[in-house]
Amino acid sequence: MKKILITGGAGFIGSHVVRLFVNTYADYEVYNLDKLTYAGNLENLKDVENKPNYKFVLGDITDAEFINNLFEEHKFSAVVHLAAESHVDRSISNPLDFVFANVIGTVNLLNAAKKAWGCNKDKPVPTDRIFYHVSTDEVYGSLGETGFFLETTPYDPQSPYSASKASSDHFVRAYNNTYNLPVVISNCSNNYGANQFPEKLIPLFIHNIKTNKALPVYGDGKYTRDWLWVADHARAIDVILHKGELGETYNIGGFNEWQNIELIKLLCKIMDKKLGRAEGESEKLITYVKDRPGHDKRYAIDASKLNQKLGWKPSVTFEEGLEKTVDWYLENEEWLRNVTSGEYQKYYTAQYATR
Repeated sequence: MKKILITGGAGFIGSHVVRLFVNTYADYEVYNLDKLTYAGNLENLKDVENKPNYKFVLGDITDAEFINNLFEEHKFSAVVHLAAESHVDRSISNPLDFVFANVIGTVNLLNAAKKAWGCNKDKPVPTDRIFYHVSTDEVYGSLGETGFFLETTPYDPQSPYSASKASSDHFVRAYNNTYNLPVVISNCSNNYGANQFPEKLIPLFIHNIKTNKALPVYGDGKYTRDWLWVADHARAIDVILHKGELGETYNIGGFNEWQNIELIKLLCKIMDKKLGRAEGESEKLITYVKDRPGHDKRYAIDASKLNQKLGWKPSVTFEEGLEKTVDWYLENEEWLRNVTSGEYQKYYTAQYATR
């Protein structure tokens, strides 16, 4: 039986990856390692928590001794590393938190994998092991009105968050080059979907529209992002882990660019329909606010390599995915209440602290 360690598996993207692996691979033991910070919520995984091939581990990737002991005990054959601080505004306020979680935490995992798998330059790369590092398109910086991020695009991070992720990417490649550690990296575009913490644009605005609160739009609202439905991202991670070439990087994108203001207007239109409001009513909540420092103008991913080499493509259009997302948040008000109140964090932290 293969043992797979998924870090950050109680988070937004991580929980979708954990669920997919637990439900798809009965012959895998899936270990979900999460610190259960504000963004880690085990309510995201209530539907699989009692499955025989699922294990939860409470722990911190910045604790090197703990990580080394975990690898020695469980002999993982694969790591899918998603654990990260990921909110740009928080990185501007507290950059060191991002250095510790995203850089030091990643290096601790790399060291533990290197030791457990006996990797060094004098031995061939072990092809029965893999360290999969999940990164972001923000490491590439900002685009003008045309062009796309390729896997070969030079790094140009513009915020403490993207700088910390860029650093972690470099360490992963360095361990592949220096120690023959078997690695693969993916860089994804903006994710949306069920279970996303409501500090991010789409769940925040769904909540604000429903409660008639302001919809704060940075600058002129013309910042452009490529949006990817989170379930499609999980599918891409599955494909890359099992079919990707060691040492390679794969961009994951939705082929789906939207200016922030146009996305928000579409969301308002969907919400008006779902809530039985007059069309255009929710748009009145849009409020333009001062731009944030280091705000990248446009991201756009070229996912052709993943599509052509491994056969992956998005399964839904943005309009379909956004409507599914709205439906989920409207149908799961208790989840949203628990998240916004912080009750989920108190409950699970207390529960696992006694184990």
